[in-house]
Amino acid sequence: MNIEQLYTSCLAQGAYYIESNGEVAIIDPLRETQSYVDKAEKNNAKIKYIFETHFHADFVSGHIDLAKKTGATIVFGPNAETSYDIYSAKDEEAFKIGHITIKTLHTPGHTLESTTYLLIDENGKDHAIFSGDTLFLGDVGRPDLAIKSDLTKEDLAAMLFDSLRNKIMTLDDDVIVYPAHGAGSACGKNLSKETVGTIGDQKVTNYALRVDMTKSEFIKEVLDGIAPPPQYFAKNAMLNKTGYDTFETVLKTGNIPLTPQEFEAMANHNDALVLDVRPQSDFIQGHIPNSIFIGLNGGFAPWAGALISDIKQPIVLVVPEGKSQEAVTRLSRVGYDNTLGYLEGGIESWVAAGKDIETLESISAEIFAERVKQNDVNILDVRKDGEYQSMHLENAQHFALDYINQHMNAVSKDKTYHIHCAGGYRSVIAASILKARGFHKLVDVAGGFGAIKKTDLPTSEFICPSTL
Repeated sequence: MNIEQLYTSCLAQGAYYIESNGEVAIIDPLRETQSYVDKAEKNNAKIKYIFETHFHADFVSGHIDLAKKTGATIVFGPNAETSYDIYSAKDEEAFKIGHITIKTLHTPGHTLESTTYLLIDENGKDHAIFSGDTLFLGDVGRPDLAIKSDLTKEDLAAMLFDSLRNKIMTLDDDVIVYPAHGAGSACGKNLSKETVGTIGDQKVTNYALRVDMTKSEFIKEVLDGIAPPPQYFAKNAMLNKTGYDTFETVLKTGNIPLTPQEFEAMANHNDALVLDVRPQSDFIQGHIPNSIFIGLNGGFAPWAGALISDIKQPIVLVVPEGKSQEAVTRLSRVGYDNTLGYLEGGIESWVAAGKDIETLESISAEIFAERVKQNDVNILDVRKDGEYQSMHLENAQHFALDYINQHMNAVSKDKTYHIHCAGGYRSVIAASILKARGFHKLVDVAGGFGAIKKTDLPTSEFICPSTL
């Protein structure tokens, strides 16, 4: 028996390759599937099943493409309805893969169809669970994504409580937990950086598995502090239910080199978004007017999903040399399949063609501190709410980058804003969006709050009322 966790850091997502006696099961595959096919062929094995733990909202799964390539059966748990052929498993139904068995444990709560897969080894022992978004390390899945007119988030949280206690906490403490996500995912609020654990560890460390916790306490604690889901979540879930273009088609139509003239014409003719994915330092030094920065060197795909409101938005890319395929691939992972090409030769070819560029003023935290002391400076903090509440500069205006599109009326084109985040990535994204909307009096604070804290500027900390 061979189990491999194939973890993608940008999405904080774990897919799984399970092999026994020449047969393979894939759990929650990524959009690009050829690596699974190649791995199986290298091992002279055949992919028999593709198990989906639920309809993922934070990424587009590769289950449909993989089934077409291999003839494998797509398996969902109970209550899953799709526009393509699947096998809808019954609760506790068993599937043979070589000498091992995978049993479905229907665990609704995150979504109605959410299913945990229990792997039983060659000796008949419960070995591991693939818990999807039902159980994370340190947390459980958010129960507010599958709300219907007759079903509230409280209803789903109650289902999740029962699923955890009746299906998962009854397993032996040494059963391994393989979750779908780790820290950085928006599918939970307190996920661990670890990506593999055990049932026993989680009973001790996971707040949601406290033995003495009542259902009402669970509902309250699970729902407390959940930020609204990113806008692309519902769209990705729908793609996973209804289908999508093949990844190879998306790559073929999106990874096309364009001369500066072709690039400009393509952008203008299609009303395309110019998306600059280079490091933020390169964007600061020179970028195409009205382009938006979301760098590949950060949480690229989730930020694209959170900030580009139309999933069908035509996109043309400004990329570091050799990174166009990576950019198209990572956009497709969250359903942005309408990339039309990239600027061949990068920003240098744009300049060589005599076309205009703009820059963004960026200053050190030390210079920023001096300006604050000497002048009445407008400070814009674009970190998440929890980061801001933990510690922030006095008199700083705040809204999270995630919701910048809803806060455009909170800033003025007549004022100069010094923008910071935690480390410098999100502040440049925010500045690029504001610049594209006609805000030009913007200054980026390099190094973000991490660098600002090392200055002597006064800060304020949030104090929980219960401690007063």
